[in-house]
Amino acid sequence: MVSSRASRQLGGLAAAILAWILCSASIGLPRWRVWGFREPMDSKPSMTLVGMWKTCVHHQESNSTISRVCYPYTYQDTFIPLDIRVAQHLLLVSSFLGMVATVSVFAAIWKLYSGKLPKKATHNPFIFSGVLNIIAGSFLFLSVLYNYLSIIRKAGIAFPPYFRTPSFPDTQKVGSALVMATLSSFLFLVGGTISISFSFPRRSHICTTI
Repeated sequence: MVSSRASRQLGGLAAAILAWILCSASIGLPRWRVWGFREPMDSKPSMTLVGMWKTCVHHQESNSTISRVCYPYTYQDTFIPLDIRVAQHLLLVSSFLGMVATVSVFAAIWKLYSGKLPKKATHNPFIFSGVLNIIAGSFLFLSVLYNYLSIIRKAGIAFPPYFRTPSFPDTQKVGSALVMATLSSFLFLVGGTISISFSFPRRSHICTTI
């Protein structure tokens, strides 16, 4: 039966949904790059979290407490480097494509199990959602790659003075949001591959001779 062959598409749907959730969640988190400073002082933060849409600065207070101030970005900010600008757009496109792909694969599965597809249908009803998931995963991978390269190169950012954080950290490492986006990219590609690989069972032709 066609419905039995589409059972693994449920796994593809689960992967696509999880990928979209992780992608959307990672967009708003500041932990893409974690900047550390060896000798925090009044003029130097203890840690800075660089995100795609905001930066959060942690300062060590005199009473051993840590204060956190977050500064969201705007399109008018000129200090934002090109790699973050590109990643912002890639993330938004990936999230949108992932949402459309998830709805599409859900609709295709519903048609298969409810018998809404023509009996002699030969085209892959999951091809559209599969292509969208693969494109979303590829765009997300590029944004992740940009950030990994920036961390490897120890790239700095010329923050404005009111951020109270240096342009270059002493240490720089991968944040949890970057890990989430990496996993999301992989799941998008897995879900897209499963969707594209769907095929209808071959109809057997039985010839009888007398």
